[in-house]
Amino acid sequence: MADDLRPVRLTPLDLLALGALGIRIRKVRAALSALGISIGIATMIVVTGIPASSERALMDQLTRLGTNLLQAVPAPQQNGEDTAFPAESVAMVGRIWPVTSVTAVANTHAVVRRSDLIDPRDGSGLTVLASRPDLLETLDATVRSGRFLDAVSTTFPTVVLGSVAAKRLGFPAVPPGPPPQVVIGNVWYSVIGILNPTPLSPDIDRSVLVGWDSARAWLGFEGRPTVIYVRAREPSIEAVRGVLPPTISPGRPSAVLVTRPSDALAAKRATEHTFSALFLGLALVALVVGGIGVANTMVISVLERRCEIGLRRALGASRGQIRGQFLTESVLLAGLGGVSGCVLGLAGTTAYALAHHWPVVIPALAVPAALGGAVVVGAVAGAYPSMRAARMTPTAALNSV
Repeated sequence: MADDLRPVRLTPLDLLALGALGIRIRKVRAALSALGISIGIATMIVVTGIPASSERALMDQLTRLGTNLLQAVPAPQQNGEDTAFPAESVAMVGRIWPVTSVTAVANTHAVVRRSDLIDPRDGSGLTVLASRPDLLETLDATVRSGRFLDAVSTTFPTVVLGSVAAKRLGFPAVPPGPPPQVVIGNVWYSVIGILNPTPLSPDIDRSVLVGWDSARAWLGFEGRPTVIYVRAREPSIEAVRGVLPPTISPGRPSAVLVTRPSDALAAKRATEHTFSALFLGLALVALVVGGIGVANTMVISVLERRCEIGLRRALGASRGQIRGQFLTESVLLAGLGGVSGCVLGLAGTTAYALAHHWPVVIPALAVPAALGGAVVVGAVAGAYPSMRAARMTPTAALNSV
């Protein structure tokens, strides 16, 4: 007989349906409760996603400033003249494993003129450099007008002007039709392109770039580079810098000067740590605010539903079943708020990043952490209201209505 008086054990599905009953019956209240939770979760997504997108944009900008770019030049001789590197030095540097790209230019010591009527000694302060076709890619430079040197044009008398060189020579752009010409030495060269400013290499801005083979054929160039540009994987940039001198000039490493990594690299690494600490602080604040909202909602729910609690207790529901019902409802509310908050947060982050022309970046753990955090916070916030509901006696609950 005693066994017949025991309350029915609820399965997890029964408990889930019972917890969802209050949400289905009071849809407006549930929607408003979930909205409060979703705002907290959306805030956590936004305050992690927007700074992450901003950080990625900043990191990309710092990378373009040359955090992984090295420049090797010959050490000055005592007589004041610069030496050139061995002709095979570029190929040797390219064999270094962390190096992703390498190119070179060489000073031809020729003079460029706008016309053959100008004094042959007046080069307008410009330098004529022999260039390889991959210079543009390695320096991450862009063409403002026309095109850059390629495998075909490097064998012909064609040139590309740096931004300053184009201004001094009077070429704002490469016009359609027959290209304009300049005189280098005694040879007429056709201008096929003009570069945008290259902040990483201001010497390129003041240069007239001729093809490597073209310089050999008409300017007496020997094929020995005077400046080597190297891009390497950023974590290995210091190691690459250390092995460049003996690689370029095995017999005289001291004759090679290599620029230090850009100060932007140090700024980049410091920024990464700063943003990481900011993400953690903002996420914790948003999570605490969301938890307070859940707890407040569930306490009010218990007070509003005392009649329901008293009736269920009078019909034989145990304290554990009442506690499980309200705890399940709290977790469901938090879960619904977490899902909607993730959607709102992702949409807000995407819209803000695109409006500022940033890459859209959502931290890998942001969404799982938000959903998991919502469920945990819902359970913690619903613990006290559920225990309070379970402690109500049938008579006390019904008399308080």
